[in-house]
Amino acid sequence: MSSKILLVEDDRSIATVITAALEDEGFVLHHCESIAARDRLLSEHSFDTMLTDVMLGDGDGIASLDSARAIDPDMPVIVISAQNTLDTAVRASEHDAFEYLPKPFDLDELVRAVRQAAGQRSGAEPLPVSEGDGMPLVGRSPAMQGVYRMITRVLRNDLTVLVTGESGTGKELVAEAIHQLGARKSGPFVAVNTAAIPSELIESELFGHEKGAFTGAVAQTIGKFEQANGGTLFLDEIGDMPAEAQTRLLRALQSGRIRRVGGRQEIAVDVRIIAATNRDLAPMIAEGRFREDLFYRLNVVPIELPPLRERREDIEVLTQHFFGQAAEDGLPRRQISREALDILALRRWRGNVRELRNVVYRLALLAREDVVDIDGLNEILGPEGEGAPEQRKRDFEGALQLWLADNHPAPGALYYSALAAFEKPLMEYALAQTGGNQLRASKLLGINRNTLRKRLSELAINADRFTRPL
Repeated sequence: MSSKILLVEDDRSIATVITAALEDEGFVLHHCESIAARDRLLSEHSFDTMLTDVMLGDGDGIASLDSARAIDPDMPVIVISAQNTLDTAVRASEHDAFEYLPKPFDLDELVRAVRQAAGQRSGAEPLPVSEGDGMPLVGRSPAMQGVYRMITRVLRNDLTVLVTGESGTGKELVAEAIHQLGARKSGPFVAVNTAAIPSELIESELFGHEKGAFTGAVAQTIGKFEQANGGTLFLDEIGDMPAEAQTRLLRALQSGRIRRVGGRQEIAVDVRIIAATNRDLAPMIAEGRFREDLFYRLNVVPIELPPLRERREDIEVLTQHFFGQAAEDGLPRRQISREALDILALRRWRGNVRELRNVVYRLALLAREDVVDIDGLNEILGPEGEGAPEQRKRDFEGALQLWLADNHPAPGALYYSALAAFEKPLMEYALAQTGGNQLRASKLLGINRNTLRKRLSELAINADRFTRPL
């Protein structure tokens, strides 16, 4: 017997696409466009799964789920939304959604989720609702959607998480989000930068020490593990931890017990571990500088944060967010012109989100006008200063000179290296202009569609990330 699916979607074009995809898989679709119609259908029929958009004509698809659950409490719900924020992902998780799919979603992924949900009835208790709606992470880019979804999947459990990413990408914010939105939010959140502690003191910092354990230990000291008992311990820059401390950390993770330096008694601790590093641990493991067994113990749930250059579409909302933060911190309230924002989006951002925040605070402090324009931006940051825009020279010759200054192709490879460097942003521009439609992009470029597909594959360009919401 075919599974019956209820689709609640007031955008008929999206509904048509979803209906066609699911009916091709043998599902029976019932479609409605409002919350009122949804509840009426639920009272009249039994459905194996419900798909619902968030923004509906007569209300919020997530906030109104209580009335649907009152009719059928065990029906799995899949939430789809163009409001691609951490807040939306968390709200979906808090309302016990089987899956959350941000638009634009992959139809194959949607079909897989429906197939899994249709065969399952979930009875899990929803998470406690987070106080307030302020989320620690900002951005709606496709690159951040994977991060949000991974965060929501670890809120109901105490699995160890390893957050990786370049410096300044916000790894501690991920740890704070998992703590603040999870079941341990009433417990302490203790952060330790293992790179900032001298190697001879790190065991004492983590596990504490007894009086007289070493020279200078004039009193008993409680370590970070005990301080975090009942909450979350965030171990930042775990790749810099000395080998001896790695061994004791592994033992503590395996047993759930620690022993203070100089102590004899083992102490049971109840902590969730979230670790982070900006290092590639694989070569460190191969060189014997990081324990492989500790890596597997920490890397139960990996979350990789993208660098800012891979989520440039978030620069606008991040800039506005940081201007708001600067005003709350007592700096003048500023705005930024569209032209100046476009220039900011061209910067290298080697320091990632942290660098952007520092730049915005500098603009808030030093700008002469309430609205920061291009002249104000250049006056404060300098046209060729630290982190200056890569495309200040708009002609090809200038762009080539800037590219050659940053890249050093091997002899004999200059032509093809430069061609690829030019071709990739050109094709990304065409895909962005056409919403990821490869046929229209090939016509814009004046090349054959098969040629475009071949070059997209060779240049490792994912056309799906340019797809506009349906």
